[in-house]
Amino acid sequence: QVQLVESGGGSVQAGGSLRLSCTASGNTFRTMCVGWFRQPPGKEREGVAGFASGRPYYANSVKGRFAVSRDNATITAYLQMNSLEPEDTAMYYCAAFCRGRYNNYDVREYKYWGQGTQVTVSS
Repeated sequence: QVQLVESGGGSVQAGGSLRLSCTASGNTFRTMCVGWFRQPPGKEREGVAGFASGRPYYANSVKGRFAVSRDNATITAYLQMNSLEPEDTAMYYCAAFCRGRYNNYDVREYKYWGQGTQVTVSS
């Protein structure tokens, strides 16, 4: 069992930045694929970025503004979010352990989920 805990959410004005953290229990996290998802109010959860086969990937909506990284020493993944827009307002989740059945933007691909952290961007 892997537990994921996100932190770093908050409220910022458009153009601002936030860095989300996702800390995992267990020492297998460093070998897992890790994804970041978000769920805007009233909408479905969508994949925005993550690592797959050790390489980062990004949804078109965040490419050039968001960056993923990970620190295997502290078993933490990060989502650096720059140039935030009101459309980025959502609950953000990290997820880990790919099943290998779906693409990395599909919520069904991941076995473990964090509790989420709220990001609110005002115009």
